[in-house]
Amino acid sequence: MMSGRGLVNRARRLGAALLPAWLTLLVAAPAGAEDGYDLWLRHAPLEGAARARLAAFDPRPVLVPEESPTLAAARAELEQGLAGLLGEQGGNGGGTGGEILLDCGGAGGDGRFTITAARRTIRIAGTGELSCLYGSYALLRELSLGADPSSIDIASVPAMPLRMLNHWDNPDGHVERGYAGRSLFYWWRLPGHVDRRMVDYARANASIGINAVAVNNVNASPLFLTPRYLPKLRALADAWRPYGIRLFLSARFSAPRDLGGLDTADPLDPRVAQWWRAKADAIYAEIPDFGGFLVKANSEGQPGPQDYGRSHAEGANMLASALGNRGTVIWRAFVYSAEDESDRAKQAYAEFVPLDGQFAENVILQVKNGPVDFQPREPFHPIFGAMPKTRLMLEAQLTKEYLGFATHLAFLAPLWEEVLDADTGHGASVAEVIAPAGMAGVANTGSDRNWTGGHFDQANWYAFGRLAWDPGLASESIAREWAALTFTRDPAFLADMVPPLLGSRQAVVDYMTPLGLAHLMGTGHHYGPAPWVCDLARPEWNPCYYHRADAAGIGFERTATGSDALAQYAPEVAAQWRDPSAMDEDYLLWFHHLPWDFETRSGRTLWAELVYRYDRGLAAVDAMAATWAGQRASVDPERFRHVADFLAVQQREARWWRDASLAYWQSLNGLDLPPGAPAPQFPLAHYRALAFPEAPGQ
Repeated sequence: MMSGRGLVNRARRLGAALLPAWLTLLVAAPAGAEDGYDLWLRHAPLEGAARARLAAFDPRPVLVPEESPTLAAARAELEQGLAGLLGEQGGNGGGTGGEILLDCGGAGGDGRFTITAARRTIRIAGTGELSCLYGSYALLRELSLGADPSSIDIASVPAMPLRMLNHWDNPDGHVERGYAGRSLFYWWRLPGHVDRRMVDYARANASIGINAVAVNNVNASPLFLTPRYLPKLRALADAWRPYGIRLFLSARFSAPRDLGGLDTADPLDPRVAQWWRAKADAIYAEIPDFGGFLVKANSEGQPGPQDYGRSHAEGANMLASALGNRGTVIWRAFVYSAEDESDRAKQAYAEFVPLDGQFAENVILQVKNGPVDFQPREPFHPIFGAMPKTRLMLEAQLTKEYLGFATHLAFLAPLWEEVLDADTGHGASVAEVIAPAGMAGVANTGSDRNWTGGHFDQANWYAFGRLAWDPGLASESIAREWAALTFTRDPAFLADMVPPLLGSRQAVVDYMTPLGLAHLMGTGHHYGPAPWVCDLARPEWNPCYYHRADAAGIGFERTATGSDALAQYAPEVAAQWRDPSAMDEDYLLWFHHLPWDFETRSGRTLWAELVYRYDRGLAAVDAMAATWAGQRASVDPERFRHVADFLAVQQREARWWRDASLAYWQSLNGLDLPPGAPAPQFPLAHYRALAFPEAPGQ
């Protein structure tokens, strides 16, 4: 092995030859303004003892025995990051102190890495090039948080192989359930121009361990499977490859009929199978490391194998055969039917659990965190643990379709932590069930300069990646490191802001859907409260379907005396939710229809407890806004104003949720508010008359 300074010159000569032109911009890129674009990769200058330690060690140059695009990207990140932490201009500083050695093998490996410090050398090692890339980001994260470079000692292994973002982006640039502007992917300009934003997107994902991206909506347009789009997709795949990100496509199941001139898309028709094999071959000819297909089938009107009397397994396996051992079919388990009169929360379990063991080895079932649809709080999905012969993947939603869009601060790590830690009753937690497959998150990014619309929504992107790499991480530690990397390391700021950040999702639950209520949002756009909607064509589209409130009581009875959805859980899990007087009341009305005067564990009646929870959520938002108002000296003016504006919106809309909901419940139960609780600002008719044709993401 070459050693010393000669290695640097060789590495840089090789880098100039091997690096794509756009990647060479990374080292020389100027620091961005404090507008949120730099995310958690700001590498703001260290101060005090932390800067003195790093300056004394000065772990540069970065030594790379064998250069490649991935190792060159790792070196560039380290050079730029260290320069930023030391407060230097540019990213090519050559220190006279220590050094960093990137000591990783060739392609392959799962990305696990070690970082050790000895004799003024920090060594990043692993089983392949991606180990050095992930290790470089981890080293910069630790140094940014004040770690002593001379005592670094880290070993990290990803908990699951697939850590994936699903984009619901369409060819015309519209993003379904997107609240951060237009699509990141400017298909019109591709393949001739790959925007620098695509590289920075890959950098951000790699920095938190995300290694796969499905670029288009699960309500898929067949356009993405046409020859015209293959060069566009290849351009993205080429840009992302150095960062370890594999490109996936959402595939429309009816494509052989839509594009191929066939009269059927029956998965057991040999012509259909041949069409998909030829299509897969064409994609792999352009993108050799293509990840595979994500499929939404026979759900919400999308085509699928059931259109031909075939099962989900038969449809998925046909596509899996077309891919062979080159890729993976990710088949969504989000299904419900207007013709099925059973509880919507039961339908996915009923359709998929009987198929356990029938799916091909390269098929993964992607299961939402809860049995309905990304609600502010749901119990974990009963499929987890119930299909031991099938690989299952957790689907989460970063974009806050049901949690206030991008204008409400709702840190979702506690939600995902609840699910990942849940004991399925089948001998494993949800995290253990999904470990052989992975996690997918519906992306919350868009064309807004700060990527996610709300600055604090960046935290959900960050937390998703960190938990997919290590589901054992605590929400508090994720929140603290994100806030320090993204805003400031000031201990006073962190002490002020981390607690409300951790409590923000519970606040949203309280002022939107307390005590296990669900799906009370406006229909279509899912913006704002609309518990009064009861007349839509499909029963499960109506909020009334979920709350079932009347003069006598409220809630969805899912025990044996109701829909019996509780029976889909393992007996010991079901037991914890069977008795409304003893259960966790966060799920009370999810599983039980109860009278308004039911006595809760606080001693309050159910009606009084509901009012208390609405008011508690509102008070939490007011406190959060007041806490942020005290951070003016700690945060740059542009981001301070942006967050303050969004918190003011959240305050107004939390009051709207509270007042409109209580006005409606009172119209049913005729009860007075508890003493001291303020009356709704307007009569119910005012709230029912509101309309929002401009609501985004529809």
